[in-house]
Amino acid sequence: MLKDIVSTGTRATREGFGAGLLELGRQNPKVVGLTADLMESLQMQHFQKEFPERFFQCGIAEANMMGIAAGLATAGMIPYTGTFANFSTGRVYDQIRQSIAYSHKNVKICASHAGLTLGEDGATHQILEDLGLMRMLPGMVVINPCDFNQTKAATIAIAEHDGPVYLRFGRPSWPIFTPENQKFRIGKALQLASGKDVSIFATGHLVWTSIEAAKELAAQGVSCEVINIHTIKPLDEEAILDSVSKTRAVVVAEEHQRNGGLGDAIANLLVHRLPVPMEYVGVKDSFGESGKPVELLDKYGLSKKDVLWAVKDVLDRK
Repeated sequence: MLKDIVSTGTRATREGFGAGLLELGRQNPKVVGLTADLMESLQMQHFQKEFPERFFQCGIAEANMMGIAAGLATAGMIPYTGTFANFSTGRVYDQIRQSIAYSHKNVKICASHAGLTLGEDGATHQILEDLGLMRMLPGMVVINPCDFNQTKAATIAIAEHDGPVYLRFGRPSWPIFTPENQKFRIGKALQLASGKDVSIFATGHLVWTSIEAAKELAAQGVSCEVINIHTIKPLDEEAILDSVSKTRAVVVAEEHQRNGGLGDAIANLLVHRLPVPMEYVGVKDSFGESGKPVELLDKYGLSKKDVLWAVKDVLDRK
């Protein structure tokens, strides 16, 4: 029930990554950490302090970091690389494609400060294309959790997956609303609320935004099914089709370009299996700018009111 989904506090998803990596390090001696001069930004200092022999500071040399990670994976280790999402993907795409994805290396590419909510660092750092870049690589798993608890659980769970993973998370404090000790399942969407009028598929920070919008819509008599798509690839096609076959209308919300992200992944599925009216909540083919995270989300069309408008638009076309 929507009314039962409440925030129990706020913490950054990057803190969830740091907490998960530390717990994982205690469980699995094969896990190693690498960073490109951003240890504390990614909250990796806790792992480094407890396991200094399993931590590598690579400096501002992201391409080298990916090559080192590929080598460590070849030697049987489970490397977790850590830097900003822009530097985890755009700057090192060739190394990821050639040295990690092509040979299916067991490297976990962990990317913080993604999207507009990076805030004041501006357009050069606010990557909005990373989900598209990574989901196009054959064999790459792409995960975008929604809060501290889910990010921690995802960080731990991906160690059990044999192959490359892209794990995306953010900078700002954000509402915590998922269970503390949850079991994360790669590729399994989570239905947060059942509804009959429209399916809202959301990922990352915009899951909470969509919940808030759905609560407001419920008060207006609109029944929204809200589904957390934390795994963009592999996509939970069954869950999506089950929901859409009931509601026959779709809104997708993501902190990413409209091109290439979760919206396009779902549209590709539906155009072949179940064409229905669909609206995107995402950035409209533009770069960001320096500003406060919430103000940027509002300016670039990723706020609660934008989800409300998208739902009303898609219902008009239904």
